[in-house]
Amino acid sequence: MSALRVLTALSVAAILQSASPEFISVERKFEAIESDRLKPGTRVSFTQHELDRWAADAVREVGLDGVRDTHLELLDGRVTGSARIDFLKLKQGHGQSPGWLLKKMLSGERPVTVTARLQSSRGQARVDVERVDVSGFEIDGSALDFLIQQYLIPSYPKAKISEWFPLKHHMERIDVHPSKALVTIGR
Repeated sequence: MSALRVLTALSVAAILQSASPEFISVERKFEAIESDRLKPGTRVSFTQHELDRWAADAVREVGLDGVRDTHLELLDGRVTGSARIDFLKLKQGHGQSPGWLLKKMLSGERPVTVTARLQSSRGQARVDVERVDVSGFEIDGSALDFLIQQYLIPSYPKAKISEWFPLKHHMERIDVHPSKALVTIGR
């Protein structure tokens, strides 16, 4: 066995030891979907509790500085995520140093809630951010576009917002219901 495989195996074992049972359950479901071996018509169910714990563990595992106390809530066709975020730490974690004015405006932890609508069918999906609330103030329009471009896209450059994108691994659709999400496998 190569040294790289040994290191990878040890890293995975360390992550799984510190992860919650929900994190492990969700990861196994992701692996099943990504294996491309599920039969057409198979439905993989993720509970709200599993996804909530998975998100919290994932933030901790990747060491996302400036984000804590994450929480997910599933609604009909929508997902609401909340966290306490220090935007300055988050930006600095990506190697960017904002100017003096932005430092003053962004420093400190703030409660943030984001509600997004998820649509999907025929192997395509779309995520539309409907509402963002920072410290009790709703952000929309050009200010919301600024936040997405300055904070979401640098963290997740492949993120697709307000545009249709293909689902991978034969996923036909993703349905979000109160307290669960269902992934349906297609052809």
